[in-house]
Amino acid sequence: MKNGQNTELIQLDSTAKLEQEIVSLRQKNNRLESEVQYLKHSYEKLQKMIFGAKSERFVEEPKEQLKLDILPEVVEKQDVETKEITYTRKKKEDKQKPVRTALPAHLERKTEIIEPKNLPENAKKIGENITEVLDYTPAKIYVRRIVRYKYVVKNPQKTTEIDSDNVILTSDMPSDLPLFASNIGAGFLAHILVSKFIDHLPLYRQIQIAKRQNIILASSTVSNWVANASKLLVPLYNTLKKQVLQSSYIQADESPIKVLTKDKPGSSHKGWMWVYHSPPNGLLFFDYQKGRDKLGVGKILENFSGTLQTDGYAAYKQFEIKENVRLAACMAHARRKFFEAKDENPDVCNFVLSQIGELYDTERNIRENEFSNEQILSERKKKSAPIMKSLKTYFDEQITQLLPKSATGKAVAYTLNLWERLSLYLEKPEVLIDNNLIENSIRPLALGRKNYLFAGSHNAAQNTAMMYSFLGSCKMQGVEPYQWLKTTLEKISDHKANKLHELLPGYKKD
Repeated sequence: MKNGQNTELIQLDSTAKLEQEIVSLRQKNNRLESEVQYLKHSYEKLQKMIFGAKSERFVEEPKEQLKLDILPEVVEKQDVETKEITYTRKKKEDKQKPVRTALPAHLERKTEIIEPKNLPENAKKIGENITEVLDYTPAKIYVRRIVRYKYVVKNPQKTTEIDSDNVILTSDMPSDLPLFASNIGAGFLAHILVSKFIDHLPLYRQIQIAKRQNIILASSTVSNWVANASKLLVPLYNTLKKQVLQSSYIQADESPIKVLTKDKPGSSHKGWMWVYHSPPNGLLFFDYQKGRDKLGVGKILENFSGTLQTDGYAAYKQFEIKENVRLAACMAHARRKFFEAKDENPDVCNFVLSQIGELYDTERNIRENEFSNEQILSERKKKSAPIMKSLKTYFDEQITQLLPKSATGKAVAYTLNLWERLSLYLEKPEVLIDNNLIENSIRPLALGRKNYLFAGSHNAAQNTAMMYSFLGSCKMQGVEPYQWLKTTLEKISDHKANKLHELLPGYKKD
């Protein structure tokens, strides 16, 4: 009996070990499968970044669309009843020749008259053929020569023998010269700044362009012009920050920038440009910080009260517990997660993308028809709220079925973690569905990085942030940046400090 019991115990023990081994192998298999999906998704994401289209807009294929079979198959012949069908087809109208777009009316016209050769004396003019072509004259740099006459007159206030008999009179320098004791005017200075921060031309390239016109500019001189102009504009930059932070609705985002420092000779420091945009007044400002931690954004928004719209970055979580602040999330960031995962799990991702597409259709209709706040709330409640409710139910079901480390699982988890923030726009008509406006404002920074590669110092990075603030606000307001900057540089030296807001892009008197 004992031998039989021992044998039975050994068999039970072996069975238990086998079961444990099977469970362990299943867990290992699931882990490896998850890792394979993660690596595959990372590879596909990298391929798309290098070779793929940048647009994330999803257009669902019509379900009734016929699909072509790639492999040829043998098709059995079937008896088909035939009948004669007649129809009327309209004749295609002749295609109209493309009409050339009229040249802008505001451009200067230089008329050139050409008479026919060997024109007889008795020829009578019956009309004219006019052809307009765009032409170009290279940018003209000129010298503004300011002549101030000097006069000598008898001193009317002479009372003692010590006083001078004569007094020399001359006029003051014009107040529209931006930099004291410098030989650069507002127009040329504005051109340099706009060329660098909008057209992304580094200073050394601008120096080379000027050299082709036999104008020799020292690199140190041009750098000093830019630095001194930045100092002149600091009070206006502080006014711009104040205007944005007084808004009740702000969007925030951040982007890296390389900075040269003495602490890292031979390499660069990774700094961060934080940008804050106020959709209600169409103004924004950039703020340079040495790091990406929460301290910088916490200090800037220390006294902010209202709605703050951001992505899911952890630095913004500090505002969840702050009184008088509501956090809104960006639907475009959530959509991007599913767009990147759609090849891994097309059934789930394509459905979600189609639903989000309907949300954007509603927002597009609101924007195009310029709805009032009441109409916006009504439209979102009628069309968007039911879609958001069904998506929430769908995500709750899918989160238990998807692998947590899969791209689709991460997309669902990311969206559910931010669900309350993503839904806030349904309650507040002024809040937008995404952060795309602020992301568009960062694009010039990304383009500039490819050209000038880095900022020369932390101070230079902050000056860069200031210039992007002004020129980005010009773009938001639809203001021509060169003309605004030129006018501002001419006026700011003697403008009243308590009225600096009048110089901001798009300012309109009440």
